[in-house]
Amino acid sequence: MGISIRAPFAGWSSALGEIPDEVFARAMLGEGAAIDPTGNELRAPCDGEVISIAAARHAVALRAPCGAEILVHVGIDTVTLGGEGFTLHTRKGERVHAGDLLISFDLDLLADKARSLVTPVIVTNSERFRVVRANLDRALGAGDVLFELEATDPAATRPSSTEPAAAAGSSGARAVVSEAVVVAHAQGIHARPAALIARIAKSLPYELEIRARGHAANPRSVVALMSLGVRGGDELVIAGFEAAAAAGIAQIVERVRTLDGAEPAPQVHAPRVASIQDDPAFQPASHATRPCGVIASRGFAVGPAFPFQIDEPVVIEQGGGVAAEAAALERARHHVRARLQERAGSATRAVRDIMNAHLELLDDPQLTEVARAAIEAGKSAGFAWRASLAASAAALLATGDQRLGERAADLADLTRQVLHALGNEEGGRALLPARAILIAQDLTPSQLIEIDTTRLGGIALMAGGPTSHVAILAATFGVPMVVSLGAAPRGVRAGAEVILDAEAGVLLTAPDAADLDAARARVAQASARQAQDAAQAQQAGRLASGERIEIFANLAGSSADTRFAVAQGAEGCGLLRTEFLFLDRATAPDEAEQRRCYQQVADQLGALPLVIRTLDIGGDKPIPYLPLPAEENPALGLRGIRTSLWRPEMLDVQLRALLAVRPAVRILLPMITDVAEIAIVTRRLDGLCRELGVARPQLGAMIETPAAAMLADQIAAVVDFLSIGSNDLAQYGLAMDRGHAELAARIDGVHPAVLRLIAATTRGAARHGRPVAVCGGLASDPGAVPLLLGLGVTELSVVPSFIPRLKALVRALTFERCRELAQRALELGTSAEVRELLRSLP
Repeated sequence: MGISIRAPFAGWSSALGEIPDEVFARAMLGEGAAIDPTGNELRAPCDGEVISIAAARHAVALRAPCGAEILVHVGIDTVTLGGEGFTLHTRKGERVHAGDLLISFDLDLLADKARSLVTPVIVTNSERFRVVRANLDRALGAGDVLFELEATDPAATRPSSTEPAAAAGSSGARAVVSEAVVVAHAQGIHARPAALIARIAKSLPYELEIRARGHAANPRSVVALMSLGVRGGDELVIAGFEAAAAAGIAQIVERVRTLDGAEPAPQVHAPRVASIQDDPAFQPASHATRPCGVIASRGFAVGPAFPFQIDEPVVIEQGGGVAAEAAALERARHHVRARLQERAGSATRAVRDIMNAHLELLDDPQLTEVARAAIEAGKSAGFAWRASLAASAAALLATGDQRLGERAADLADLTRQVLHALGNEEGGRALLPARAILIAQDLTPSQLIEIDTTRLGGIALMAGGPTSHVAILAATFGVPMVVSLGAAPRGVRAGAEVILDAEAGVLLTAPDAADLDAARARVAQASARQAQDAAQAQQAGRLASGERIEIFANLAGSSADTRFAVAQGAEGCGLLRTEFLFLDRATAPDEAEQRRCYQQVADQLGALPLVIRTLDIGGDKPIPYLPLPAEENPALGLRGIRTSLWRPEMLDVQLRALLAVRPAVRILLPMITDVAEIAIVTRRLDGLCRELGVARPQLGAMIETPAAAMLADQIAAVVDFLSIGSNDLAQYGLAMDRGHAELAARIDGVHPAVLRLIAATTRGAARHGRPVAVCGGLASDPGAVPLLLGLGVTELSVVPSFIPRLKALVRALTFERCRELAQRALELGTSAEVRELLRSLP
């Protein structure tokens, strides 16, 4: 007979996998379910004893009479509130009955300050109990059965001690080895750090004990660890009862030392330019109808909700014979391969890159070998293919790397495509109403490509990630997109008007009439402004005070991208990335292939300038045919020009191809740190020019490191132009990895330190009369543009779709005003102060 665990409050139930936090979603704390609350009182999900209450009052654990330990954790990242908004109605050690009030909380405050309100309800000793029935994807009332548990063995239902779980070896035994460590993590050992520690402890073959604040706990038990009440600054002692335990103790100590960087953090973004929350005419109706997520593609939209779901095909496990199933899988893969190749042939660069990535996965030897082995074991083609890709997806997720985890979505997409090719009807393109806000659990690249994006106002996903391939496509198509919204949008009625603010990461699911009027007015104003900007986009970029500012486009190499850029008013290409030719292939492109691709872009631009950057590859973007030495920190290793000088034969092939393009291109060298690197390239370039009988083209250097910025006067003396890569300059100038989730919000290119590096660059260039461009993300930041121009930048290179807006912005500025603003910004101390200065401007 099952053990019933009841909903602690009313709300919408969902699987753990839908929680926007990998520790909970991957069941690292245990199995269970989630519920998105509509009430503000947490009640006991079962009879039992309160065995743990979080110091921040956001989580409580009970031990049921059967021994099951149930953790209820209100929301995600609520530990950072430090107890604000929570009121306790119980205490540790108290015996309670199902339905007793344990915690009350301020729902509006949590909705405003927490990353998500979705609440996990988990059995933390799931090695003894399993979830057998769960009431998911439905509205539940407080006290309704959320899920049922079943003991994994008869002995599991023996009542446990009311004391915090202790290590088996600790009762009377003396520690043989131990090590102390101070917890630097500000919130101490709460649910997620406890899960990370417990995962290590469970993998070790010997018993350990963790001691803190006068108590001891079994490190394999999440609840026991939480029960210690460890806070930031407390000392832990990890003890073992045999000499061999020293290695395991060292692993846990290292994990505790790195907790700040090890656990998942909220998705954060640089300060927004504008959002619906900044509009005084707009006042949200209710926090409860404003699920917050992560911005994947910026924009703003209002329109009818379009819940989108494709039923997964039913797959039969047993096959109909090895030969028949193997042949069926080959036919299905051939069909999908042909379709991907057809899509790639006529698509933009972004779409083509994703289709090519799917083609590589489709023929991946590990995936196909595992599937064939399953077929030989008697499984059907569909079952074998799905199992193979699911195993690889799980391995990617298990790395804990967000970007690798998002690649698991590509495997899910490819699974679906092959299963449909095996005989399941995929259906036609979704018939969307005009301005539709598509709402889905997740979305794959192939599904988005099948949708008529001209009728798509925006996309709101309950799961997904901001660097997924579908997010890249949404940005390419210019469709606003917010991901990781949790389960809140699930109950939105088809056709109901909703507001998607992808500048603030908010979906308003129940706006009132005033909300809708303000939102529609904003959309109308934006449309009118876009039309006006587009009408004037072919005019030359020029300040209101008359100074010429060139507006170029960053390109990835396709004819479609180049034509679009010219149509948007691009005055040339300020950055053609050549990596697209070298990635996702087994061998390097030869000179003929490179020359053909570069010439294709030059032909589309005609007489307009074309700046081509040499290969910017390294440990951060590895390629299989260029095995790099192992690097602990690829960002500080072989990158850009360093890699090219390490393999000069590849550089020579690229330079030959560039010298053959007509009209002559400008060559840009990445990751320069001093003139010695430029001198080496110059000698090789001059030799090739003499050999080919051509004049040396203009040569430029990218300013991406503080070293290059400080030596800009020396570098400008030996090159024809400088181009600032603001993304890397900010990363290296602030010593913060721009791929680090916890630091992403702090890596802001308007930080005064970065602005001073830009100022040093323009001063150095001015001594030799060299122009300075910015081709990084800062050039597309409307707030930063006046600062860049005021510091002496004369060229901006941006994504093509932003060019009309950028030209309109430049036309409204005067140089004196920009210079005054830049000088004020240079005297400030933080990026927040600079952003506040920009917001205060009339």
